[in-house]
Amino acid sequence: MRAVPKRWRTGLLAAGAAAVVAIPLTPLSASAAVTAANLNGHWAPFSRCPVDDPAMLAADGQDLVASCVSSYSPSGAIKLGSTEATTGANDMQFGVIQDTAAGTFKVVPPAGGAIVGAPTSIPGGLLGLMCPSDIPVVTAVCQQITDVSLNKVKATVESAGTPTEFNLPAGLSTGQPIVKLPVRIHLENPLLGSNCYIGSAADPVILRPQNTTAPAIAIQRFDGDGTPNATEGAMLRFALTGNNQGDTTFSVPKATGCGLGGILSWAVNLKTGLPSTSGNNHLTLNNASTYSGALTAPGLVLPNDGKVLSQYWHSAVK
Repeated sequence: MRAVPKRWRTGLLAAGAAAVVAIPLTPLSASAAVTAANLNGHWAPFSRCPVDDPAMLAADGQDLVASCVSSYSPSGAIKLGSTEATTGANDMQFGVIQDTAAGTFKVVPPAGGAIVGAPTSIPGGLLGLMCPSDIPVVTAVCQQITDVSLNKVKATVESAGTPTEFNLPAGLSTGQPIVKLPVRIHLENPLLGSNCYIGSAADPVILRPQNTTAPAIAIQRFDGDGTPNATEGAMLRFALTGNNQGDTTFSVPKATGCGLGGILSWAVNLKTGLPSTSGNNHLTLNNASTYSGALTAPGLVLPNDGKVLSQYWHSAVK
């Protein structure tokens, strides 16, 4: 087999490393989607890549190499305490800075957070979360729930910090944590108010997803504007597809801020079984599709790897 040129190896490692650490998760606030762009060709999955972040722009292509990551899962399930819900389609994106000397990777999240998707409906709604009850205050609230819209509770998983602790080999295998991801869960219902959360930035749910099945791997080259170009493409895209992921190790803190002055938080916690220790909760992600993109030969544009990556990304905007 012909040896891969050194200037290519850096790009291959950057794109491949980014791909294996991209973990699709349950949905986050759809408000972050406003920054997404409509991109051409093979750039399409990277619609929220933070290519203009100063850390990404500073990548030179030798010591530091920038790449974009996108991961998508069409369905899954999450169990928190005694409550389990299915999840719909979701999208996770961020940038990655590879330190080639140290062999480490730094995540650069986009504005609005890494995860975007439609909220998940909690089975049973508010009645399932805290009713029935023989406590007067809670009973009074339960009696107000006379229609579907008032009962419905939506749960949205939001980033509660920057992902850390990447494990590169784990992304290509199974059974090992790939990344540490702090999140919180926003519970939305008119009677719960707008500040009802499970977890917080100070006390988040810590997810450590791992592959439960191995992904299929493909390598695709494309031009700077996203047009596929298998032989001379200036960009390189890795695709890891068809695998399932999950986590059964995380603990879940109690809910706070539910109802006026947090008066309903304890009722939600009692009915839902929160806080919940490790082993009583789980996350399942089905049929994940993860993509990463970087310059094929970042050393050829030294010291402007990040700047060229940004230029190419913008050239692909429709």
